[in-house]
Amino acid sequence: MRDSTETQEMDEGKGPPLGAVLDFMRLLWALDHALQSASKRMESNFGMTGPQRLVMRIVGRFPGIAAGRVAQILHVHPSTLTGILKRLEARGLLQRRADPRDARRALFILTPRGRKLDTVRTGIVEQAVRRVLAKDPTKIAAAQEVLHALSDELDAG
Repeated sequence: MRDSTETQEMDEGKGPPLGAVLDFMRLLWALDHALQSASKRMESNFGMTGPQRLVMRIVGRFPGIAAGRVAQILHVHPSTLTGILKRLEARGLLQRRADPRDARRALFILTPRGRKLDTVRTGIVEQAVRRVLAKDPTKIAAAQEVLHALSDELDAG
């Protein structure tokens, strides 16, 4: 039987205290779920998933960027990126060009249609992140430090 504190925590969406490690993992799981849900909403509302949007923004910032460099920036394997790039190219948002110095490498730029979508918009993950970061900028560095350390630890394992 749940006590009144546990009932209140469950009603507030916090759940029972599990200890530092499990509580943090629960938050990461909730964040992952929220990102996946937001990505699906973005696809329905804007025709583009969260990862596709992030790739578009990176290519917009670095015209002529190689696919491998995009993969490095996103900390993903290049094969993970291949499908995203192909879908964006097929939709006429990205243009692939052969690298003049190495024809085996593809370089990407936004098409005119892609540039129209490379703007700050509302109702997307970027806006949510921007709003949260603006609330307390003093905490950004600490949060980034923890997330980088965890990412590095998981990659090393």
